[in-house]
Amino acid sequence: MMLRPQKTIVIVLLIILFLGLVCLYSSCHQKGAFIKKEIFTKQLMWVGVGLLFMFLASRFDYRKIRPAIIPLYIFAFLSLFFVLAMGRTIMGAQRWIDLGEISFQPSELGKFALILLLAKYYSSRGIYDVSGAFPRAAILRALVIPLFLTLLLTGLVLVQPDLGTAIVYLFVFLSVAYLADISGRYLFGLIGMGIVFMPFFWHFLKDYQKSRLLVFLNPNIDPLGAGYTVIQSKIAIGSGRFFGKGWMAGTQSQLNFLAERHTDFIFSVIGEEWGFLGSLALLVLYGFLIFMILKVSDVAKDTFGRLFCVGVAALLFFHAFINIAMNVGVSPVVGLPLPFISYGGSSLVINLVAIGIVLNIARQK
Repeated sequence: MMLRPQKTIVIVLLIILFLGLVCLYSSCHQKGAFIKKEIFTKQLMWVGVGLLFMFLASRFDYRKIRPAIIPLYIFAFLSLFFVLAMGRTIMGAQRWIDLGEISFQPSELGKFALILLLAKYYSSRGIYDVSGAFPRAAILRALVIPLFLTLLLTGLVLVQPDLGTAIVYLFVFLSVAYLADISGRYLFGLIGMGIVFMPFFWHFLKDYQKSRLLVFLNPNIDPLGAGYTVIQSKIAIGSGRFFGKGWMAGTQSQLNFLAERHTDFIFSVIGEEWGFLGSLALLVLYGFLIFMILKVSDVAKDTFGRLFCVGVAALLFFHAFINIAMNVGVSPVVGLPLPFISYGGSSLVINLVAIGIVLNIARQK
């Protein structure tokens, strides 16, 4: 007998979290020395906090969240403003707010707030407003207004600069709008306009962002600079072959050839230590998790719950896809964490809260 969707989601999620902690523990070592013990300890704490919030969210009727969505969106918007004025800068990016011993990344809250806002907005429109032939007023209500609300957050994130998260916002908008029955020709028209104007955005990119894009086309143009991490990541994944070198037995990671191996490039640690087989297992787990979230959207009792599940599935898919793609060198490096695996409290806790709401939607079906 098949497990209920919520039980299946919890089981798969716990397996991914466990694998994430195992890989993070290894990535925090160098030549056998536990050099980043504090990072692993913090991640353990965030996993515990996130699971607690996930449980609480799963027990709270998701329909009662609606009155708090607009205030949450405004808070996320103001937080993104605040981080530009007084945020902490790391490696040229100003994305974090210091809260004593911990740091908070408002752009992660922005993803969550945007999904809720879009789900609320489209669930409050009549079906005539979001499908079929559009009168001009309907186009404004169904497309222009939600796109404007999305671009408000996107613009603030781009200034940080955080190109990867900005693209996530747009991808979430397109996914939710499409499942809200917005005509495909309008959405593809927006994508076409974005492609046309893409060359103009080049002039607004920071130097390191331009270097990452050029290195994506040819990593060997700067093998000791911008292309170094990508080259080492591909070496690590390739050297893992089919079965991998074994836990904590990697060379690129354990000998410190691989930078950012506990955050953006943790998948290369998985590829090196667990090989193609372990990497494929992780992909299957992600695919099954996203599939089950979409199954919950099918049985949701209202449009708000259905669209929220779609937004969460789109968020997890895009993060996992782009992170793995940039680890294997088929996507530019844009700084997106691997969901539930990479180190980072803001992303982990907020994603777990989102999963908790999905579980509640499944219970309320």
